[in-house]
Amino acid sequence: MPLTLAPIGKELTIRKIVVDEKLKKHLENLGIMVNSKITILSQNGGNLICLVKEGRLALDKNTALKIFVM
Repeated sequence: MPLTLAPIGKELTIRKIVVDEKLKKHLENLGIMVNSKITILSQNGGNLICLVKEGRLALDKNTALKIFVM
């Protein structure tokens, strides 16, 4: 399921990221990569605040729709 539909507060595993190489490299630098863990802390209009490793980061709706979790 896309990250925008995932439940808040549950640790999820990233299974697929469907973005161009430049954005994929940027996300990897932030700790968002296949098989890494991510937890949604809050959601507002599809935009997300997520916990990745020990840090919080914001993802816009368009990017979050391209990250698939399980």
